[in-house]
Formats: sequence, structure tokens, C-alpha cells
Amino acid sequence: MYDALVIGGGPAGLQATLTLGRMHRSTLMLDSGTYRNAPVEAMHNIVTNDGRHPAEFRSIVRAELAAYATVEIRDLGAESVERLPDGTFSVALADGMTETSRAVVLATGLRDVMPDVPGFAEQWGRTVHVCPFCHGHELSGRRVAIQDSPAAGHFVAMLSPVVGAIEIVPPVTGVQMTSEGLRVSSDTGAVVVDGLFAHPAYEQAAPFAAQLGLEMRESGCIAVDLFGHTSVPGVYAAGDLAHVADLPMPMPSVLAAAYAGQLAGASVVRDAAMAHA
Repeated sequence: MYDALVIGGGPAGLQATLTLGRMHRSTLMLDSGTYRNAPVEAMHNIVTNDGRHPAEFRSIVRAELAAYATVEIRDLGAESVERLPDGTFSVALADGMTETSRAVVLATGLRDVMPDVPGFAEQWGRTVHVCPFCHGHELSGRRVAIQDSPAAGHFVAMLSPVVGAIEIVPPVTGVQMTSEGLRVSSDTGAVVVDGLFAHPAYEQAAPFAAQLGLEMRESGCIAVDLFGHTSVPGVYAAGDLAHVADLPMPMPSVLAAAYAGQLAGASVVRDAAMAHA
């Protein structure tokens, strides 16, 4: 039986695993190979990693994890998680095996739900963005469209010192890359810009919160405290799949996810120590 089983190999899961490994806790990290930031070619606004490819980032962390003898990594996902009567957990793996653990850290993230708009999914993470902190600078002095929403005014205010022209567009009906730029179509016509900021819906990327009966917030994310505790003892959650009450929304940031992973990993260690004190 492992001390902890971390599900998810993004920044939150990697950092939780590193924290657990440094405390010599037997830890299994499962990585399905599916990542929310897979479409992007570079991460930004991350100290020492600004502009680094996400795959390179993960590779560097994995090399660091190899130094810890109590850490095991498997490149496969989990199918289900069950809390057993004795308070431990049974995790069914995608290869048909089952592993048990004293604690589980959920770090499977969110999945962006692409709208039924031609070209949107193909340009997502390339010329269609959601975060001005992550991709605004790369559009310095250029033409930008912002899809109309209650937050559009805030985006205009944030991006005005960075970009050139800003156009607020109604709900987008088509996105196409042309020789002149990104053609963004709507019911009122089309504009040609260099980038589009939009806000598609999102959902939990994995079914484990529902399987475990975890408390959820209105945002659709798992309710956690600052240390990653969920409503079920022994289950922790870190990254953008989780939502701390004091924040207005889940924080889709590599740094925020790693920070949450560190706290969740530390909480696993502390809670186990307190239980045996």
C-alpha cells in the first residue's frame, strides 16, 4: 500500500509528488498524458520557465523526481477511485491493475469544452486565448478581438496598455487563419486580428470527484481549503480542478497549480503525522 497516490502529471501533480518524495513517503504518480495546456507551444509568466514548452517543463521535473527512491511514476491514467471502509483507497488503473493507498491527491485538472464554432478548436491555445497574463505580451502592439461577455470590459482595461487595436465582437461563429491574420466571424460580420480572447466552458477532466462524492463549488470545481483538503478525509485536490472559497474562481496557472500541489503534498504528510502523534 502506498502512502499517497497522485492522479495527474501536470504541475500540481508533479509538485505534490516532489513534496511527498522529499519526505520519503511511498508515492505513485499516474500520468494519463492528457494536459489542459497541450495546445500551447510555450508557457509564460512563470519565473525561470517563461517561454518554456510544457513538455520540456514536465521532462525536467520528472528527471528531478528520479532522484527520490520512494517515488514511482506510471504513464497511464486511473479509471476509478473508491474509499474503502477502513479509510484507505482503491484505485483502478487503466491497465486493469488496482493499487491501494492511504491518501489520494487529485490533480487531473479541468477540460475546456470547445464551442461548436468552425476553426475554434484548431486555433485554441495558438491564436485563440483565455488568459491575458499568459498570452497578452505576445500580442504587443497588435490587433486583438475580445469576445463580448460580462468580463469584456475588464479585459479591455487590462490589455489596453499592451496591445494595439482592440475590437469587442459578439458571439463568434467562425475562426479562420488567413494570410492577412485571424478572421473572426460573427452574426454582425467579420474582423481580421492577430489574436482572440474568449471564454469557453470547462468541466472536470476526470470523474473522480463524482465517484468520491466530493463537495463541489458553483464554479464546477472541487471545494478545498487552503491546504488542499476536500470534503472527504484522505482526499486532497490541487490545481485548476479545485477552488478555494476566498478566490472568485479556480486559478488556471502553472505556478498556482504547483503551489497548490506543494500544499496538498505537505498536508498529506502532516495529517498522517498528526494521526500517529
